[in-house]
Amino acid sequence: MERSALVWPDWPDLPPNVGALATSRDGGVSQGPYGDGKGGGGLNLGMHCGDDPDAVRANRERLEAWLPGRPAWIAQVHGAEVVDACTVGVNQPVRTGDASVTAEPGVVCAILTADCLPVLFADLEGKVVGAAHAGWRGLAAGVLGETVRAMRASGAGEITAWMGPAIGPQAFEVGEDVREAFLAAMPGDATQAAFRPKFDQPVKYLADMFALARLMLALDGVTRVHGGGMCTSGAPQRFYSYRRDRVTGRQASLIWLK
Repeated sequence: MERSALVWPDWPDLPPNVGALATSRDGGVSQGPYGDGKGGGGLNLGMHCGDDPDAVRANRERLEAWLPGRPAWIAQVHGAEVVDACTVGVNQPVRTGDASVTAEPGVVCAILTADCLPVLFADLEGKVVGAAHAGWRGLAAGVLGETVRAMRASGAGEITAWMGPAIGPQAFEVGEDVREAFLAAMPGDATQAAFRPKFDQPVKYLADMFALARLMLALDGVTRVHGGGMCTSGAPQRFYSYRRDRVTGRQASLIWLK
């Protein structure tokens, strides 16, 4: 797999002893709706979305060539639970959660997405890292804050974050229930501003998950936040998007201590 198939975070305050990357749909062997969108093999990394398991295993092996070890894949459920990445695969085959953290070098925190927001974390001293899967339910439920608290409990100081590819504010159509969930979690004008009414559907809104994530992170004192400019839905030849395609693959966002 070529380096250009991967997404390398523009993350100016990432400590030098921390590695981070995200994947696209390029550089793999999956076919059909899991392909690269250009007629070639796709790098689908999700075992749960209907792709050939052998193809997914081959894709994961290609990814691992860029990593210090096997990613700590967790079973994501759109909640707010944070697990210790060191325990993934130890004594039980599957850990359920929507974020993981580690203070151990060589352990890779990993999140799968196909429109939901992946957020990677590192403390500025390079002691602790984490990764969170923030669909709207998990984001409203506080998964980012739970990740920050877990990192601080593991010794993290000031934390910096990077937001990876996710559905953007021009494409993420939601109903009043989503808006109300965030207003309940974060009342105020800034939250309301993250929801733009659709002119042709007064009960529908276009939601800005990147802006909502920044607001959530600020509640926990995290203001060094980067990324947030890559829309999965609007880039069919670069990223998988569930909202756009329904049957599709998953890309990953990963971080580790060197």
